[in-house]
Amino acid sequence: MLRKKLGLLMAIPAMGISISLIGCQTATTSASSGKAISSEELSYRNAPLTVNYTPPPVEFPKTPPGQSKRFQRAYENAPPMIPHSVEGLLPITLHQNACLSCHDPKVAKSVGAPPVSPTHFIDFFQLIKGKVVKMNKLDPARWNCVQCHAPQANAKPLVKNTFKPDYRNPETKQKTILNKNVFEGVY
Repeated sequence: MLRKKLGLLMAIPAMGISISLIGCQTATTSASSGKAISSEELSYRNAPLTVNYTPPPVEFPKTPPGQSKRFQRAYENAPPMIPHSVEGLLPITLHQNACLSCHDPKVAKSVGAPPVSPTHFIDFFQLIKGKVVKMNKLDPARWNCVQCHAPQANAKPLVKNTFKPDYRNPETKQKTILNKNVFEGVY
């Protein structure tokens, strides 16, 4: 009896998935033009999966660190993107993080680099308890910079982006203030 009930409970989500898949369309509509966009047009491949395909070459910046122009943040408190070449700087390992050679707050000003955000020195696990605990070293959860910060390729967008960020504070176009309003919207 219990096995039968468990089998029925497991079948319900599976039926829900299959029912939702039946209603899926193979094309979506572009909000700006009103015309249908095929699944090939929405993908990086621009070709069916059954066709052997070589993706177009993607060129990343060759500008060395210290000589590039910073990108405006995508939205308030968004992680900044990497505007310079990362050649020779990756991978980041347990014992090696080349980003810190310039972006560590202790050296950043002297080399003209933006320092690691103060948010990276907060123990976010303590926020659950309602406490802001500042650390004197980089939070290990933020050691791998390229989890959030990425070099930007010079590539044509797949789909037109009409998003317009709303910055409540103009300075947040260039830097985060998340460390000042970390509890905003939490409680």
